[in-house]
Amino acid sequence: MGAGPAKLWVAFAEGEALVKVCGRASFACSADFKRLLGELRERGWQRFTFDLSECPLMDSTFLGILAGFGMKVNEAKGRKATLLNPSPKIVDLLDNLGVAHLFETQQGATALAAQCQPVKPSEPPASKAETTQAALEAHQTLMAINPANVPKFKDVTRFLAEDLKKLEPPSSQSR
Repeated sequence: MGAGPAKLWVAFAEGEALVKVCGRASFACSADFKRLLGELRERGWQRFTFDLSECPLMDSTFLGILAGFGMKVNEAKGRKATLLNPSPKIVDLLDNLGVAHLFETQQGATALAAQCQPVKPSEPPASKAETTQAALEAHQTLMAINPANVPKFKDVTRFLAEDLKKLEPPSSQSR
């Protein structure tokens, strides 16, 4: 896999949105991923499948955004988002962080995959402040879902919050 951020692809059919993640899913594409998920919900999509066939691993920022989305889908629709073909490493990560219960996991193929279109990255690209904010919220979500994650991420969230304060324009800090 290349060193760049994962590529996101999307397809739609019969009330289902399929999001395909190709490459290592990390903080580098987290702002675009979060934006895409928000747009899909705003457009009224109710069933979500995440094709992870070509995603060998994801970091805690990407996973936190995914988990937060899974929680919202569960609360709003009373159903779970589906993870299609997650790697054993991703399954272990979901279990270790206590968020596996938010998703259904399936193996196999989906006809929708052939209809996927690439998602264009944000223009302009997400700023360092946007990426830091997404990372902070993702880790706060992981701690809120599973209190056992607090010791794992409390230092990370403190660092991200401090970094975010430094990145904010001076006028917004004085308010």
